[in-house]
Amino acid sequence: MSEKLRFGLVGAGGIAQAYGQAFASSEEAALVAVADVSSAAANAMAEAFGCKAFTSYRSMANGIKLDAVIVCTPPAYHAEICMYFLQRRVPVLCEKPLSVDGETARTIIDTARRANTKFTMASKFRYVDDVVKAKAIVTAGLLGDIILFENAFTSRVDMSNRWNSNPEISGGGVLIDNGTHSVDLVRYFLGPVADVQVVEGKRSQGLQVEDTVRIFVRSTAGVLGSIDLSWSINKEQESYINVYGSQGTLWVGWKESKYRQSGARDWVVFGKGYNKVQAFRSNVDNFAKAIKGEEALLISADDALASVEVIEAAYADLRRNHWVTVGKATPAEASLPQTAGAVA
Repeated sequence: MSEKLRFGLVGAGGIAQAYGQAFASSEEAALVAVADVSSAAANAMAEAFGCKAFTSYRSMANGIKLDAVIVCTPPAYHAEICMYFLQRRVPVLCEKPLSVDGETARTIIDTARRANTKFTMASKFRYVDDVVKAKAIVTAGLLGDIILFENAFTSRVDMSNRWNSNPEISGGGVLIDNGTHSVDLVRYFLGPVADVQVVEGKRSQGLQVEDTVRIFVRSTAGVLGSIDLSWSINKEQESYINVYGSQGTLWVGWKESKYRQSGARDWVVFGKGYNKVQAFRSNVDNFAKAIKGEEALLISADDALASVEVIEAAYADLRRNHWVTVGKATPAEASLPQTAGAVA
């Protein structure tokens, strides 16, 4: 077995803790340092996972040898930190969302390309074993032509004191936060997204940002998708991905994943559900192997940029407020479908 790559973490919050657990069981990478502006948070994580603590990403970069870094800070700080390491030719795995706008995302990616250094966005659900198996089933044609894709990430969480609901550092609300996962999954199963529409639900938490939205997407191949996102409700569903085809149905669930072909009586179980540590470990391992030249990145820099562009288009549509008052539409308005602009 080759020597493990030495990773540093920037940020010691909740996501960083999940990475710490992933490193503990990785055969490709080892956590050697963590940096956080809170010395208490950095020291606590360093003690828990047996690595060195730093109070800034710059001091970490200058204080220990690193083969790669993972950026786990709020999105507003991603560009500064990512470009700092990329300019030093240190490979970067940046947590989602990559950035709050497409221009910034393109600047980060251009920096990586000029430095000829590996870079990508982390998106844990793409690395879930059941999701990977589900994609293989769809690709194999077992469901026939895909007609509809559904995704739901809804969980009742008090967001009043969390950075995710502060638009100055998060870039928005549940749409950019959970929606980045959803958009990446849509693109994974359906390919590039052509059009997007978004409607916002009632704000029940008194936040500055949206806490419940429904997104409608259409792929370039014409497949429809719907996405439900909320911090204020829990839909109590067994599955978070449903794929409907002309010859069958597939569910990717939290505890079990299965599919059934048309005419079949029984479901075929192909997975045991969501395993968070496995997903994070697979993400880290894929990045480490890509750095070593042993395999391709599952999520490319272009995939990361496309996710940002879809979310950016979604916010543009949300601001248009395309609701039409019942009984007030003119004949011309009633005959024209409304769609957002095309995105890659």
